[in-house]
Amino acid sequence: MFESVGWAEILVLGIAGLFILGPERLPAAAAWVGRSIRKVREYATGARDQLKNELGPDFDELRKPLQDLQQLRNFDPKTIVTQTLFGDGDNGVKPNGYADTQPQLPPRPPADPPKPGDRPKIDPDAT
Repeated sequence: MFESVGWAEILVLGIAGLFILGPERLPAAAAWVGRSIRKVREYATGARDQLKNELGPDFDELRKPLQDLQQLRNFDPKTIVTQTLFGDGDNGVKPNGYADTQPQLPPRPPADPPKPGDRPKIDPDAT
């Protein structure tokens, strides 16, 4: 419930409560907050259990889209793009359509270096 609240924030709230409420009323206020949080959790758990009992197997179907939405919290576009472009498929073809292994081209014959005074070859179609 308090996943985003760290120890530093709790310490600041405690010190602020000490100054606002004073040392004599702070323990009673902390106990009241604890009881209220516990009561809210019990209400939420009871509501979930009641909904689960009334819906039966449809409750799991209802929770599936909510779990998918919770996974969007961990959405990392860089990871998604990397997996899409370079991920391995089941059949050896990546999701982008390219095969996992590149075809081997035949080796090119080594070109003879030009001798001094020779004119370079000119391709008339390229000019």
